[in-house]
Amino acid sequence: MSSKQRIVVGLSGGVDSAVTAYLLKQQGHEVVGIFMKNWEDDDDDEYCSSRQDFLDAASVADVLGIEIEHVNFAAEYKDRVFAEFLREYQAGRTPNPDVLCNAEIKFKAFLDHAMRLGAEKIATGHYARVRFNEATQRHELLKGLDPAKDQSYFLHRLSQAQLAKTLFPVGELRKTEVRRIADEIGLPNAKKKDSTGICFIGERPFREFLNRYLANQPGVIEDERGRRIGEHVGLSFYTLGQRQGLGIGGLKERHLKRGANGVARGGGDHAPWFVARKDLERNVLVAVQGHDHPLLLSHALHADDASWVAGEAPGAARIAAKTRYRQADSACELAPGANGVFSLRFDEPQWAVTPGQSAVLYDGEVCLGGGVIASAAA
Repeated sequence: MSSKQRIVVGLSGGVDSAVTAYLLKQQGHEVVGIFMKNWEDDDDDEYCSSRQDFLDAASVADVLGIEIEHVNFAAEYKDRVFAEFLREYQAGRTPNPDVLCNAEIKFKAFLDHAMRLGAEKIATGHYARVRFNEATQRHELLKGLDPAKDQSYFLHRLSQAQLAKTLFPVGELRKTEVRRIADEIGLPNAKKKDSTGICFIGERPFREFLNRYLANQPGVIEDERGRRIGEHVGLSFYTLGQRQGLGIGGLKERHLKRGANGVARGGGDHAPWFVARKDLERNVLVAVQGHDHPLLLSHALHADDASWVAGEAPGAARIAAKTRYRQADSACELAPGANGVFSLRFDEPQWAVTPGQSAVLYDGEVCLGGGVIASAAA
């Protein structure tokens, strides 16, 4: 990409998108910033202030000498992302709205808007890379060079058409280098901490937020032998592998299933409890003791609603996959099926494989795509 282009950068107010805009301007491109407002309900409270983020983005644009436009995508976000988020939780699954937001807002609504502004490309501050493969004549989505910050997991639903129009400049850098550049050129947000959590939830207590939108139906918490060990506030408010907030700590040894040697299975007397299953029909939450309890481990999963970066499903193959973002790639066998369905069988058991989350597939540094986990099996 040698010729000067008009590139619209999604400026979030964070340091990654700010350095993205700087790098592209340094390369001689005409850079325009857009701040996306995706959430309107109570967004000025302590947890999720888009007003401050916009002020930070505007300060960056001022330092860099570029235009910035404030665009409201809240209606699209509510229809395409938040409504689906609530549907998944009501069905007892745990969705990943960041994946949906990228596919539906940042690389659809935002991309469309940028094209209307005469952009030739868009750019964001994601830690990922795009490469054109001459042999296949297709664009490939690659992991970011900083393994600690790689965000290809969240971008796995991007299509050939979207990748053809997208740049990820900081994907070629480590986070420490991005911070150094921001500091060196005097960006006002050089030391701003990374945002965590989903935009519309931010740092707020998650259960408190969901409680405003979902009806809660309390029920019983049982152990793996069907013994009552507590009460839950509604299955939607828990996710597999969850340890905090179960209210069953301190239960005595007599509650534990004992192995042949008399040792409590899955942990000792005070081993922590984890959510292992949701029984939707009975409205029962099943919890087990010990991080490595067999009910928390799965060798296989089935996924649906698959999306493939190349535009078509790969054949049966040995690949690697992640079932959650903060996880090392795990070797597995891919068995593709019809109508966007596939199965994975892992060499090593995977912990707390969670329906609603994304199973994302990799061939080395190349992200192949992925799907939504429907079920897991031992």
